[in-house]
Amino acid sequence: MFTEPETWVAIAFVILILVTSIQSRARCEPRPSVEVIGTSLRVHLPDGSIRERDTLVEAKLVATAFGQTVRVRIAAIEQDTRDPHGEVYLYDFRVAASDDKEEPLCKPDPDGRRLGFPLAGRTNTAGVLEPADAATFELVCTSGAQGKCVRFGYAPWRMSKDGRSMLDSYNSCVRMVRGDYCGDGRPFTRDGMLIDVYDHIGVQQPEKNQLLSFEAAWGPDGAICVAHTRVPEIISLDGLAKACPRLVGHLGPNVCSENVAGALVFNRSR
Repeated sequence: MFTEPETWVAIAFVILILVTSIQSRARCEPRPSVEVIGTSLRVHLPDGSIRERDTLVEAKLVATAFGQTVRVRIAAIEQDTRDPHGEVYLYDFRVAASDDKEEPLCKPDPDGRRLGFPLAGRTNTAGVLEPADAATFELVCTSGAQGKCVRFGYAPWRMSKDGRSMLDSYNSCVRMVRGDYCGDGRPFTRDGMLIDVYDHIGVQQPEKNQLLSFEAAWGPDGAICVAHTRVPEIISLDGLAKACPRLVGHLGPNVCSENVAGALVFNRSR
């Protein structure tokens, strides 16, 4: 039985791709090379042709995550209809389970679907996605913070309207979804918490929900200020001051607002 890691900080570094219909005719021929553009997995063949999307259904990946090695089959690929740019593709990743059966690699997302996609870059130990060449990529799930933030519109490969890379906004969003106030990879939230995500660059707008109040302003290194914690039972503002000394003086509704300098993403919660 495959055991999914609790959080996909980095689900996997793909170290090998096996495409049964794409094989070199002889050992002396160059092997196919693999890259990720947006969320599109591409295989460059020695003859110069490229295989991607539908032509990669049934491709198999060998991936590692937290000491586990799994063989992942691409069962299906579809375009994400929520993405106005047409750049996000959703993959049905399957792994071997018991009794010679398969199960989805990912947990159910808010829509109940168990999908994911490849994402170029490499996540460091603090949970920050760092740039890398297109051949270095991870698999992320739509149920996790990384997958959610791409689908929110903070795709790290895009540029914002003011010409800046969206990578910092993406990493800020990941911190926010995880409740990673300290910016060191520690989450202070629970699955299923209702949060309203927004920004000042036009990617996400705040919703009109009177049950939610301003929680925090976020940057790629964690919270910049916190008006109230998302789950007080997990950590209070006093506890946060002890856990994250850099936030002392930036905690509470009187000192934390949407006008704080340096924030890229904001959120509201109960």
